[in-house]
Amino acid sequence: MKAFFTIGLLAASAGIAAAQNNYQIDPAHTSAKFAVKHMMISEVHGRFNKVSGSATYDPSNPTVDKLDASIQLDSVDTDQPQRDADLKSPNFFDTAKFSTMTFHSTRFEKRGKQLVVIGELNLHGVTKPLTLTVDQLSPEVNDPYGMLRFGAHASGVINRKDFGITWNQTLDNGGAVVADEIRIELDAEFARPGAAK
Repeated sequence: MKAFFTIGLLAASAGIAAAQNNYQIDPAHTSAKFAVKHMMISEVHGRFNKVSGSATYDPSNPTVDKLDASIQLDSVDTDQPQRDADLKSPNFFDTAKFSTMTFHSTRFEKRGKQLVVIGELNLHGVTKPLTLTVDQLSPEVNDPYGMLRFGAHASGVINRKDFGITWNQTLDNGGAVVADEIRIELDAEFARPGAAK
């Protein structure tokens, strides 16, 4: 009986610890950005203005962390309304059918001094593996409002054709109007309640 009680107490303690490390993405201080070559001569940059999600973070054991993020595709913003409308159309994101892009981590790995997030990206109705490299990870800090926060910058690369986004036009020199490779970046701030002041 004592052994069962001890196991139950440890399990409860683990649950409390896990709850203390559950964070929500702060959308006001988070951005999801992308870059793609245009006509093979310049890079076009854009962002998504509506990002949400959560993370479980334990600085002492990052291999057990989790990350879930959701992006509203109709919040795409390249500072060009006509281009944004084209990106929302069936030529690209087709936001009338596919309103969100989601990422769900499956595991975290330490590779030297870098943290790597391996997971699944769902875009345009297709789910494919995605690896994100975390090249900046801040320590947890207390904000003036009783919240605990940390920040992270992660980046990765996808091929849009892998997700069924195939529209293009061929140039006279044999190049393409839009490159297949898309570079993505996530600057995220995470928050959880801290001790009351």
